[in-house]
Amino acid sequence: IIMAESYLKDKRRVLPCAALCEGEYGINGLFLGVPVLISAKGVEKIYEIKLTDEEKAMLAKTVSGVKKTVEECKI
Repeated sequence: IIMAESYLKDKRRVLPCAALCEGEYGINGLFLGVPVLISAKGVEKIYEIKLTDEEKAMLAKTVSGVKKTVEECKI
């Protein structure tokens, strides 16, 4: 509801959301949960926050899992 409200009422909220990464965090062409600005334009901006080494490792594991799933689905 919060995401829909941010979009429909142009609330411009920063929320965690699955969004297409196009270079953010060094990731291209995958949808991942990242902090985004949602406005009437949809996902207006992806925010890159500074990650610790442990967080970077967890993100890399997630990216690996998403890539594997995409390959298995043959998309």
